[in-house]
Amino acid sequence: MRRTAQIFSALALVAALPACTTTQVGEHRLAERDPLEGLNRGVWGFNRGADKVVIKPVTTVYRAVVPKPGRDGVRNFFNNVSEPFSFINNILQGKFDRAARNFGRFLVNTTAGVGGLFDVATRAKIQPAPEDFGQTLAAWGANGGPYLMLPLFGPSTLRDGVGTGVGWFADPYSVCRRECGLPQEVRYGLIAATVIDARNSMIESGADNFLESALDPYAAARSAYLQRRQAQILNLDGAGPGADDTAATDGVANPSGASPAMGVDEDAGIPASDATSAADADAGIPPAEATPAPAPQPATPETPAPQPQ
Repeated sequence: MRRTAQIFSALALVAALPACTTTQVGEHRLAERDPLEGLNRGVWGFNRGADKVVIKPVTTVYRAVVPKPGRDGVRNFFNNVSEPFSFINNILQGKFDRAARNFGRFLVNTTAGVGGLFDVATRAKIQPAPEDFGQTLAAWGANGGPYLMLPLFGPSTLRDGVGTGVGWFADPYSVCRRECGLPQEVRYGLIAATVIDARNSMIESGADNFLESALDPYAAARSAYLQRRQAQILNLDGAGPGADDTAATDGVANPSGASPAMGVDEDAGIPASDATSAADADAGIPPAEATPAPAPQPATPETPAPQPQ
């Protein structure tokens, strides 16, 4: 607990730095050259093997057993518990309007959303504002450094790897998971659920199909990660051409990464009970039977008017 207090004391001191946030965010020029490509490709192969043998089969069973509304509820829960750390990082970047959105979403979804199972905040027009410590470092002007393929965590950079480490120890959700007196089985279960939920999001986004169609899946995943990461740093929120493909390839080998909200009601962010993702076919889930459209009726020719004799 003392260590946790020290971490949050440090974050509180850094909170005075938003005025120092640079107008020029960190870049990814070295990461694009990928000087550690040989090492990264080895880790990529390991991640793909672990995904093929363990993570994807478990996720496939999860998709077959848990209906889509339930899977969306799990995703909403993990998105909700990430709001406090996003709040801290938006404060550190001086983005107080986005921090207010984090606070509002967490309050609304934790209460009216039944612990975050339902994304009621989106219905209330409180849009997501996700941030992590890697984005904070970039906002302070830190460049990405070399591209890194982290074991199990997937695509990253040196800067974002540091951010991942800080998040693992300083994220309020992670702190509570370790120090709130939860049984060991619950702690490990939450970690496993995070991995499965993230992998499920990748299946639904079409990442598998994208990488299978790429001539060099490693290079495709690297390019997609760097493009999407820059969009996140600039708070483009997925806007722009090619955003779907970029999001889809954010890492088949990234099972521990963030789990974006997907597959929910566009207006409310609430799981639709009758919605079936096209990716459910990968899990052997038959699509809902569609009601056939009525067959078009042949046009009836007009009867010509009688001619006067």
